[in-house]
Amino acid sequence: MSSFLWLNGQICRADEARISPFDHGLLVGDGVFETLVARGGRLFAAHEHYERLARSCQTVGLSVITEALWLEAIEVVMQANGLIDARVRVTLTSGDGPLGSDRGGQPGTVLAAATPLKPWPATERVCLAPWPRNERGALASVKTISYGENVCALAHAKARGCGEALLANTRDEVCEGTGSNVFLVIDGQLKTPPLSAGCLAGVTRLLVLRACAEAGLVCKEETLPVSALATCEEAFLTSSTRDVHPIAELEGRVLAAPGPVTQAVMTIFREAYFAAV
Repeated sequence: MSSFLWLNGQICRADEARISPFDHGLLVGDGVFETLVARGGRLFAAHEHYERLARSCQTVGLSVITEALWLEAIEVVMQANGLIDARVRVTLTSGDGPLGSDRGGQPGTVLAAATPLKPWPATERVCLAPWPRNERGALASVKTISYGENVCALAHAKARGCGEALLANTRDEVCEGTGSNVFLVIDGQLKTPPLSAGCLAGVTRLLVLRACAEAGLVCKEETLPVSALATCEEAFLTSSTRDVHPIAELEGRVLAAPGPVTQAVMTIFREAYFAAV
């Protein structure tokens, strides 16, 4: 756990930090957040994460902090914790509110925390959660702190020996993971669900699509039926902490991990964003 936090502009010890019991982030999950990583003291895709934070705030009606304050909070909390390889999370809530859904019109809460960056296993085991993602919901594709569905889905996966769960949407289309986006290789073609499927607009997803396009590797954003999970030749997850993460087992079915297309994407991603690091 983080020894020091950045809370509303001040560094404080984690065991001394105080957030109001009437904060709407606690009461009703009214807030947004971003998770990003630093390696060797260098933040990865900080601007892209800030842009998504701003979009999330606009969608849910919260005031966004400036990008300068965003960077300051991240840098200060990393320094306070003596971290150069870090997982950083910045959370914004609507601040104090009543014991209900109405907001209180108080200043929002801004919290930045940093913990050591932990490695993932070389490959991942993944299963399908039994609950759908509502692609038409008010919070579809928004990175909010209302993560109750994700908690249940990941617990479902962990109980089955998996490290991630995929969720379908209400149309029985592949949507996303609890903290990741998913790519499938079908008949040799690389595909990923479109944002209209209800998935989060993942920053790493965006960077993979961008890098593949620049390298000449076609990746189609395409509606994928859940049945595709039973027939795809390869699959991988993307997220800020996972980068490009091969799936070795999908719904109990063993896959090549990494297969040739996944390996190509891993190489393209690494060369596009980490070659100079």
